[in-house]
Amino acid sequence: MMSLSSKEIQISISKQELYLIEFGEISKTYKISSSKYGEGSKENSFKTPLGKHEIKKLIGKNEQKGMRFIGRTPSQLYPIYDNEEVYVTDDVVQSRIIWLSGMEEGINQGPGVDSFDRYIYIHGTPEEWLLGQKASKGCIRMANSDVIELFDLLSGGEIVYINKY
Repeated sequence: MMSLSSKEIQISISKQELYLIEFGEISKTYKISSSKYGEGSKENSFKTPLGKHEIKKLIGKNEQKGMRFIGRTPSQLYPIYDNEEVYVTDDVVQSRIIWLSGMEEGINQGPGVDSFDRYIYIHGTPEEWLLGQKASKGCIRMANSDVIELFDLLSGGEIVYINKY
C-alpha cells in the first residue's frame, strides 16, 4: 500500500538519527535514541522494532513543550534535562506521541511482535542529554522541540522505516 503522503521517515539505528524525507530528499535530520536493549520486535523485550511502519496516530497537538503523557493522556509538565546528566527512572513520554504500527506480518505486525500493540512511539524525552546514544525502552526518543517540529509536519499515514544501518 502506497502512502498518500510525499513524506516518509527513515531512522538509522547505527547513526542514532531520524531523517524526514520529502519528495525523495532529506529535508530534516534529528538526533534520536533507540532502545538500550537493542533491536527486535518481541513483545516485552523493550527492543526497538526494525522494518516498515506506518504512523497510525498523532497525539498531543497543541500541548505545551514538556507535557508528560500517561496512557496517552496529558498529565503534567515534566522537567527536561538537556545539559544536566540526570537519569529519570520512569520511561517518560513527553511533548508529542507519534504512534507507529508495523506493516510487515510476523516481523513487526501480528501476535507477539506487533509494534502498535507494543506502544512503539516516536516521542519527546526528559533525558535529552542522552540523545545520540541508545537509551530508550523500545521507542524512538527525540528532543522535545524536535518532536514538536516533526509532529507539526506530519498528517498521519506516513511510512517510517527503522533500519539497523
